[in-house]
Amino acid sequence: MKPEFKVGDHVEWNSEAGRVRGTINKKITSAIEFKTYTVRATKEEPQYLIKSDKTEHLAMHKGSALTKIGNSKRSHQEGSNLKRT
Repeated sequence: MKPEFKVGDHVEWNSEAGRVRGTINKKITSAIEFKTYTVRATKEEPQYLIKSDKTEHLAMHKGSALTKIGNSKRSHQEGSNLKRT
């Protein structure tokens, strides 16, 4: 079974710098441009826009890369650098 997450979930994932924690701001279910990449998300294989707790940077990850760790009390803002393709 594939992991399912929702807006507001507090998650963690591996990065080059180690484990990072953040809050899911948006579930992406169609192709979009994010930063300099095209994210090929679908309803069957969604990706998630996550705001880092520490740096507040935005990251995009597949559900398989994430682990739910609890709920966040942070506010949820959608990424301003998303564009549908």
